[in-house]
Amino acid sequence: MSLEVIEAQTGDNPVATVLILHGLGADGRDFVPIAEQLDLSSVGPVRFLFPSAPSIPVTINGGYVMPAWYDILVTDLVRREDEAGLRHSQAAIEALIAHEKSRGMAAHRIVVAGFSQGCALALMTGLRHSERLAGIVGMSGYLPLADKTAAERSAANQDTPIFLAHGTRDGVVALPRATATRDALTALGYSLEWHEYLMEHSVCPQEISDLERWLQRVLA
Repeated sequence: MSLEVIEAQTGDNPVATVLILHGLGADGRDFVPIAEQLDLSSVGPVRFLFPSAPSIPVTINGGYVMPAWYDILVTDLVRREDEAGLRHSQAAIEALIAHEKSRGMAAHRIVVAGFSQGCALALMTGLRHSERLAGIVGMSGYLPLADKTAAERSAANQDTPIFLAHGTRDGVVALPRATATRDALTALGYSLEWHEYLMEHSVCPQEISDLERWLQRVLA
């Protein structure tokens, strides 16, 4: 699967890459304005990649065709999962990471981030990537294929910093689904930074500020 990707750089000769995966029904343009609010000047020039998911029928939305990284089969998200779709998209994101490395960006200078469905894919891909990444960011999402994570995760990313954030009023991915993700990753020994915000299924200014601070640290 070849993805359409919006690319932006804060300067020449970038020293880090931040790959941001959008949520269900959106596209690569969704997080461009948020990335533009991040001040990473202390890190140096940064390349941002915003891929767009392909359009597929989404079961939970009556089969309506929309941009999606994988199908959503049930409202609780995890009782039945589109494993084939998840793995297909994981392979596409791995290809983007491989392309960055072919351009000279070391894996340990790459952050994989995502919102909602994009969060699920960022966690799935980041934890399984064969080389250490700079960090993994999960916003308003959850850990997919949770029962397979322990067996499939890569030891290379055991110590990779993880940023997790969620809205206490999220009606799309309920907060207990997110705290279950937090607890599962903690039980597996991952070091993560957890944030809750008084918001719905969205991003808020304080979250952007906290993410900026975290990115400055992991990319220092």
